[in-house]
Amino acid sequence: MEIGLYTFAELTPDLQTGETISPAQRLRDLLEEIELADQVGLDVFGIGEHHRPEFVVSSPAVVLAAAAARTKNIRLTSAVTVLSSDDPVRVFQNFATLDLLSQGRAEIMAGRGSFIESFPLFGYDLHDYDELFTEKLDLLLTLRENERVTWSGKHRPPLNNLGIYPRPVQNPLPVWIAVGGTPASVVRAGALGLPLALAIIGGEPARFAGLVRLYRDAARRAGHDPDTLPVSINSHGYVADTPQEASDDIFPAFATMMNKIGKERGWPPMTRRDFDASRSLKGALVSGNPDEVIEKLLYQYNIFHHQRFLLQMTVGSIPHHKIMHAIELLGTKVAPVVRRETQSAPQTSSL
Repeated sequence: MEIGLYTFAELTPDLQTGETISPAQRLRDLLEEIELADQVGLDVFGIGEHHRPEFVVSSPAVVLAAAAARTKNIRLTSAVTVLSSDDPVRVFQNFATLDLLSQGRAEIMAGRGSFIESFPLFGYDLHDYDELFTEKLDLLLTLRENERVTWSGKHRPPLNNLGIYPRPVQNPLPVWIAVGGTPASVVRAGALGLPLALAIIGGEPARFAGLVRLYRDAARRAGHDPDTLPVSINSHGYVADTPQEASDDIFPAFATMMNKIGKERGWPPMTRRDFDASRSLKGALVSGNPDEVIEKLLYQYNIFHHQRFLLQMTVGSIPHHKIMHAIELLGTKVAPVVRRETQSAPQTSSL
């Protein structure tokens, strides 16, 4: 199994000092985190796109390009690209350029987005939410398959035998479909034969088994071999030297951020009891000391037999030096054991 990280590059106050670092410092810290992830042998680093004051990255490809110059092996992906409100031509060009700079390490994780700010910002109607994604995904896949493109749709001017440059190192440039639990979305990914990135940030992961089964069934019906299609599980969490330290470090920032978002969406406030239940073996939060995190990742592997796991540790602002130590633990203590154990386990699932 590949093990990696993703972040939305939170820019929120430190709960102990009440201070917020500058956007420039947050980006410097982020590049150090990606560089360390590469050095300790993690496989993937993803950066999400947001257009809100709590997050510093609105253009993941730009930050990933900076990271490409400072890393050697780690794969660099968006997490996610909000394709519905973007231009697929520019998305493809940006990530093809990233692929060239990184010598073949770029990926796109395409999704509809969990926030809506980008739609009015770029002049799109939320009523076209699903139609926009379907049409733009079709164009993105056409662009990666053809150097010269003829295409027409409803939400973008047509292309008439136009060349799309530059072309990436990888052929095809990897495109994952990121979903948060919508059955129609997993069916679409399976039918198109595209890798699936499934976000599990609440509830019990075992309850998502049906979605992975649905994805693989849709792929099979469409003529694809589901055993060749990667699945990534993306979750919140943290790694520290001790279970108590892990909880004490992450809970205040995590609860503050989740409660802020929850207030906008009508979720009940998160309590410490909710948090502790979520970090239990059957919960969604992957947090603890290395042994606990290993146990949880292997538990989830027995459910999904997935090929990738990505951890989001910066849900709310945690001091940079603590995140750096957590990255070191994930890369040196957790990832080697999980890779070894999953490599020796059966590679297919009964799902």
